[in-house]
Amino acid sequence: MKVNIIFHSMYGHIYRMAEAMAEGAGLVKGAEVSVFQVRETLPDDIIAKMGATEAKKKFAHVPIATLDNLSEADGVIFGTPTRYGNMSAQMKTFIDSTGGLWMKDVLVGKVASVFTSTATQHGGQESTILSFHIPLLHLGFVLVGMPYAEKGQMTMKEITGGSPYGASTIAGHDGSRTPSENELNMARFQGRHVADITRRLTGGK
Repeated sequence: MKVNIIFHSMYGHIYRMAEAMAEGAGLVKGAEVSVFQVRETLPDDIIAKMGATEAKKKFAHVPIATLDNLSEADGVIFGTPTRYGNMSAQMKTFIDSTGGLWMKDVLVGKVASVFTSTATQHGGQESTILSFHIPLLHLGFVLVGMPYAEKGQMTMKEITGGSPYGASTIAGHDGSRTPSENELNMARFQGRHVADITRRLTGGK
């Protein structure tokens, strides 16, 4: 039972959440979990101007996702920073390359889930995940969110990401805020939940 986590990250927030997702998914018996990043489409000079060069070096070792990482998986967890309430262009480029898989119904019945990061509390966390669901439904994925069984999303004790649509983190306007332990715990829960649903749907193969 194979679960692949495919993410795009600029400053490392989504990468850290992806690691937590992998931790959670790895707790499910029989789960083989792998992490991939989508290819960066911005040139190095633009990344440098954005102040992301050093941050991206921290996860440069993560292999680049290919379409095979979709077709081979029983479940896929996608992570993307928000861009004006939508997924990043880098992630959209990857999703837009799946036409051949769509034509052959390769992804129909596979499990999918989404997590995200925003600069502010209300910077599009829910809209990014919900709009990401649209192409996933076109591709035939079975969507899994993060139910309120994960109580961390209900806390009023701190500013935090998280919704029934998926785990999320708040990076701050300058990117200085790293994922909190509550947010990482939600990511672990979602990873485990997705892997467990995937295991059930695949008959525990």
